[in-house]
Amino acid sequence: MITVRISFEKKNEASYISLLDLQRVMQRILKRSGLPVWHTLGFNPHIYMTFACPLSLGQESECECVDVKTEAENPDFAQWQTALNAIMPAGIHITHVGPVQMKADLIAYACYEITYPAAAAAVLDQYNALDSAPVEKHGKKGNKIIELKEHIPQVDYTVEGENVRIFLCLPASQQLNLNPSLLTGFLEAKFGLPAVNAGILRKKFLTEDKQLFA
Repeated sequence: MITVRISFEKKNEASYISLLDLQRVMQRILKRSGLPVWHTLGFNPHIYMTFACPLSLGQESECECVDVKTEAENPDFAQWQTALNAIMPAGIHITHVGPVQMKADLIAYACYEITYPAAAAAVLDQYNALDSAPVEKHGKKGNKIIELKEHIPQVDYTVEGENVRIFLCLPASQQLNLNPSLLTGFLEAKFGLPAVNAGILRKKFLTEDKQLFA
């Protein structure tokens, strides 16, 4: 049995597909493709799938992945990619298919690009001047206060024409997972910068030693 990692981009209208709906989409696409994916056993068999670090609704990504299993001895991964892309919904594009190299629990950081209108630069300078930026993080085990300055002491950005681009890496491990919406929400609450104006794109995952996750 081979574990296969299907890497894909999720952009534009597809950013509004929730994780639950994405699971349904992938189940249907894999069944429709006719690829030799393995199904779980039991009374209600279904395609085995594991997603790494589910993406928040409304955010885009260039580094999503789902793991499936196959009993095929020599799968043609290029053919898998072609077959899947031919029937993928708009906004989802398969970028790579291959055997799993790293387990998902090795992911320690997620790197993002956040885009704002150029006028946001002044607000980002105000954030950088702060000594403290506490935010409330909601979780299954309850809410807790996170000090953003411990994880984002400075917001690095560039002004490109009419836009400001922010680049940051945040913890994305099983122990601590911080969403960039914590920053955009803080900037709105503290300085009145509308979070809805922020375009959030996940660019890549990194391991604990800052190696590219693949």
